[in-house]
Amino acid sequence: MAFADNLKQLPAISHLAALELIDAAGNVAATIENKPGKAGSLAVYAALAAKHGGINVAAAEEGLVIFAEHTDDARANPGKHPNIDRLLDVIASGQGFTCKLIAA
Repeated sequence: MAFADNLKQLPAISHLAALELIDAAGNVAATIENKPGKAGSLAVYAALAAKHGGINVAAAEEGLVIFAEHTDDARANPGKHPNIDRLLDVIASGQGFTCKLIAA
């Protein structure tokens, strides 16, 4: 399925302003905001966090499937899709993130 089709299967994120990714040291490693160009990534990360309890290797692998055609583009163009690059890094390193949801 294409990313747009996969997004339709994910829970709504209208109640979220953002999601913070917290590293093992307790620092905010990244924030994904609910705004144009980022809302899709927020939906993916929020769904993965709800299912897996955070972003671990299993969540990252599932995320790459959800991102569909964008995953191939991210692999071919490192830096173009930072939220996908982050999932690839989680798989490579085994170091995941806990997630904090920020209400809208």
